[in-house]
Amino acid sequence: MPATPVNPAFGSVEDVAERFAAHGYIADRRLATTVFLQTRLEKPLLLEGPAGVGKTELAKTLAAASGRRLLRLQCYEGQDESRALYEWDYGKQLLYTQMLRDKIGDLTADAPDLASAVHRIEEQDSVFFSDRFLAPRPLLDAVRGDQPAVLLIDEVDRADEALEAVLLECLAEYQVSVPEIGTYTAKVPPYVVLTSNNTRDLSAALKRRCLHLFLDYPDAERELEIVRSKDTGLPEAAARHLVDVVRGLRELPLRKSPSISETVDWARTLAVLGVDELDPEVLADTANVVLKYERDLHRALDVLPRLVDPNRTLPEPGHHHHDGHHHHGGHHHHDGHHHGPGHGEPEETDGRAVRAAMDRQGRHDEGYYGAPGAGPTHRTTPGAGQGARSFAAVARRRTD
Repeated sequence: MPATPVNPAFGSVEDVAERFAAHGYIADRRLATTVFLQTRLEKPLLLEGPAGVGKTELAKTLAAASGRRLLRLQCYEGQDESRALYEWDYGKQLLYTQMLRDKIGDLTADAPDLASAVHRIEEQDSVFFSDRFLAPRPLLDAVRGDQPAVLLIDEVDRADEALEAVLLECLAEYQVSVPEIGTYTAKVPPYVVLTSNNTRDLSAALKRRCLHLFLDYPDAERELEIVRSKDTGLPEAAARHLVDVVRGLRELPLRKSPSISETVDWARTLAVLGVDELDPEVLADTANVVLKYERDLHRALDVLPRLVDPNRTLPEPGHHHHDGHHHHGGHHHHDGHHHGPGHGEPEETDGRAVRAAMDRQGRHDEGYYGAPGAGPTHRTTPGAGQGARSFAAVARRRTD
């Protein structure tokens, strides 16, 4: 398979912006400057910011614009180094063991004594841990591969701190050490992009090795330019209005704010429906394109009319619920005990705080299944389970 031709290096900051725009990624001056410096200084780039602002897409566009192959390491909690660096092909090693056993007679046929025969067999041991049995994972593949690469280490904040330590050698020297073989060093250093959604703080050692850029939601004009570049089919005036509505939704205390890609999806959805002018009804019917939690949807539906028309008068909170049932002059009771604000109901917990707590490191004790340590410290008493209860019921029926 012929190698993919690598495009010339970026000649300037403007060249980065133009080549990114050709692939549908609208980069501002600060972002284009950082990418240009990354390629010239040969340093990893750490992108931090909320989900959905284009961090992963930047790495994909960098690979497309530079003509390099894209290698992606998706991080997650509990990930070990073998999934990031390399693994041994145990199936191939087992097959080789069988072949060696069949050939032992040939290897030792002319051995003068037992010691010589054993020595000849020992000489084959090193073959089991050689390059031919090595199964490279993204980090090693990016370093020892024949083709230049863009290495995307996605959501590194989801990984444990132990994996961060494994990354340091690769990020600093663009090399990977395999104890059984030696050290692989990249002939052409890969472009490395790390992304983080800030669910936890990254180590100073990792940040020290990287250029850093915080990506936030773009301003209205740049987001509109992104929507335009995707050829959504939505008229200009409606697209501009939609961007303003999305920016208003992001001001709400939502569990997950609409991302840039979801703005584009909403624009395409409205274009498919033939919408030329935005109104609260059509936005309410399609708001699930950008809002993926029921509570977020309810909060947004209450303010959509005002976002579409700032001069519109809205009913008092708690008297209008968008859940398929409209009650005029009364309250909607979800479970017979629900009252609107002012009736003694405790305030709802902020979904973003709950999500952040779920991502907090060390939130599980040693008894949590899968957590490091000795395992659960409390075990149920034998005979107290469902099987014991069923057996007891059968025994009672037999004695009756």
